[in-house]
Amino acid sequence: MNNSIHLSEKQQAFLDYLIGFHKQNKKDVPSIQTISGDLGFSTATLREQMELAKNLGFISAQPRKGVELLPYRFAPAASKSLYYAVNLDYSYFFQYSEIRSHLEKAFFLESVSQLTQEDFRAIQNLVQTAFDKLNGDPVRIPHEEHRDYHLAFYAKQQNIFLSGLLEAYWDVYEQMGLNLYADLNYLKNVWEYHKKILDLCLDGQYQEAYHLLGTHMEFIYERESKLQDKK
Repeated sequence: MNNSIHLSEKQQAFLDYLIGFHKQNKKDVPSIQTISGDLGFSTATLREQMELAKNLGFISAQPRKGVELLPYRFAPAASKSLYYAVNLDYSYFFQYSEIRSHLEKAFFLESVSQLTQEDFRAIQNLVQTAFDKLNGDPVRIPHEEHRDYHLAFYAKQQNIFLSGLLEAYWDVYEQMGLNLYADLNYLKNVWEYHKKILDLCLDGQYQEAYHLLGTHMEFIYERESKLQDKK
C-alpha cells in the first residue's frame, strides 16, 4: 500500500495517541514521562515527535504547564508549507493568491448571508480605522485592518479548511512584506472598494457586492502581476 502521507511509525503512533485524547474530549495530555512509557519511546524521541505536532498547531508545550491539546486548525500547516514554497519560488505566492481569490468569490454570497448587522458594524469600524490611518499624519498602513476585513466576511463559515487557506494567504503576505507596500493612492483605492462592497452589503445588495468583489480582485491581480514581473 502506498503511504503518500509519509509518516514514520513513531510519528503515526504519537499522532494516533493525541487523536485518542481528542476523541475523549480531553484537553490536557499526560506528562512527557507518562507518554514516553505509554508509547515505549525514549524522552528524546518523544520530544522529536512533539516538535512536529507543535509546528502543525496540534499541541502547545510549555515548562510547568505540560502538554496541552489545541483545537484543530488547518492554518499552521498551510502557512508553513506556503512559506516554504514562496521562498523556493516567489511565483508560488501568485499561484496561491489566484486560488485565494477564487475561494473568496465562491463563498462570498453564502458567507455574507450568515452575517448579522452587528458583524457588519464591526467591519464598518475596520473601514473607518483604515481611512483614519491613511489620512493621518503620519500616514499608517492599515494592514491589520486589511487582513481582518477580508477574513471577517467568512467568519461565520463552518469550514475549517476554508479559514485555514485564507489565513495562510495573509500570514505569508506579511512574511513577504506586501503589508509594507507604501503607494498611498493604491491603498486608498483599495479601501474605497472595501467601503463600497460593505455599503452594498449593509443595503442587502449582496449580488452587487459580489460583482464588485470580483472587480476588486482583478485590481489586486493587476498589482500582483506587476510585482511578479519585477522578480
